Amino acid sequence: MKRMFFGMLFLMGITSSHAQTRVVLDSWFNNEHIKDASGKLISYHYKWEETDNAGFSQFGEAFKRNGATLSTLHERPSPERLAKADIYIIVDPDTKKETPDPKFIESKDIKVISDWVENGGVLLLMANDSANVELKHFNELAANFGIHFNNDLLNHVSDDKHLKQGAFIIIDNPVIRTARKIFMKDICSLSLSGPAYSILKDGDNDIIAVAQYGKGVVMAVGDPWLYNEYTNGRLTKDFQNDKAADDIAKWLIGQVKK
Repeated sequence: MKRMFFGMLFLMGITSSHAQTRVVLDSWFNNEHIKDASGKLISYHYKWEETDNAGFSQFGEAFKRNGATLSTLHERPSPERLAKADIYIIVDPDTKKETPDPKFIESKDIKVISDWVENGGVLLLMANDSANVELKHFNELAANFGIHFNNDLLNHVSDDKHLKQGAFIIIDNPVIRTARKIFMKDICSLSLSGPAYSILKDGDNDIIAVAQYGKGVVMAVGDPWLYNEYTNGRLTKDFQNDKAADDIAKWLIGQVKK
């Protein structure tokens, strides 16, 4: 195997006294729609309730197994709305090709989200390769935490016969603690500064990063890699994205301060 990865720094987990950690998934900045069997337009792509390949139902189950509750925020984040979240997840903000009316992250959103993190919120930012995510405004938010999603594409996997092109071997990682081999394809790398540090690298490229911001924590990753297609057993059995989903969920819950 050509890649080996080591965690260097570790932000210690903090056990939450909250009976159930509240995990809120954004559906304002990422709000694509398709027609269901009846012809009704429904929101899709990285949603808790989605059980097909594009959904996050398996990732959601990982949170629930570790004592969390799930909800979705279909409106613009506000202090009142984020007050109901311990963990807030923004995945793959829409481009104009994905929705006719994309909701870009604006300066008022950046302030609301940053203030929430500073006061103890746990934020997960999941990007994508630059052809499939709105990076300009997403990066304006990420910059507050010393993180920049790069306009590149790493680990392209041509087909299922070449899954090893997306393989990562995990050794002594502070966050991904039980998964030993994971799969991530068509990802963007990160540039880091200030409080941000890498917890997963691909050679010299940073892939997953963490930043302490005030009382809160931010994790950023260059792909929404924990969607169902790669956590539901479709991959060969040596890949452990299902375990990685549990590791990530457990670590994020461990950062919640109460």
